[in-house]
Amino acid sequence: MRAATSIYLFKDDIRFFGEGPCRLLRGIQECGSLRAAASKMNLSYSKAIAMGNRAEEALGFSLTEKQIGGKGGGGSILTPEAIAFLEKYEAYREACYEANRKLYLEFFSE
Repeated sequence: MRAATSIYLFKDDIRFFGEGPCRLLRGIQECGSLRAAASKMNLSYSKAIAMGNRAEEALGFSLTEKQIGGKGGGGSILTPEAIAFLEKYEAYREACYEANRKLYLEFFSE
């Protein structure tokens, strides 16, 4: 037996952020483009754009900046606000996971 915790953020009862958008933003950091990050997640490009747009609307700031193509093509980078938000979200998520682990042991340890 085990417990699982899922962390989602909502605004006006609409879910706008969780593991999917988090992984997408980390993928953009790693790959340097939204398209590559979406592909790595087996996510359609249009779905990735929709995820980003929903989060940006709820947060009130841009998550990415487009870079104009050159020899290697264009790409995207995370805005400073997106990086700060991601760090807060991931710290909050880890704190929730740790609290869940402690509570699980408190209620279900043998």
